[in-house]
Amino acid sequence: MKKELLFITVIGIDKKGIVARVSNLLYENDINIEDINQKIMEGYFVMTMLVDMNDSKTPLEDVRSKLEKIGKEMNLKIQIQHENIFKMMHRV
Repeated sequence: MKKELLFITVIGIDKKGIVARVSNLLYENDINIEDINQKIMEGYFVMTMLVDMNDSKTPLEDVRSKLEKIGKEMNLKIQIQHENIFKMMHRV
């Protein structure tokens, strides 16, 4: 089965509900979390997720808008980008 992999990054002051809000949005849009890494660094919440949008019927731009809305509401920086773009940006 082919996957449509994307990276989501979330950065901001730590507070309750960040993981719940983001993962709930993904669930509601049939986006599977393949991998997740999070930590608190000196009071800052930092999370990276690798997600698969293959089963989602929601266009990427709509997902991006919804994530940005969560970011504004929670005062977070949330970005989503295709795995291919991420790989090209980080090629040595």
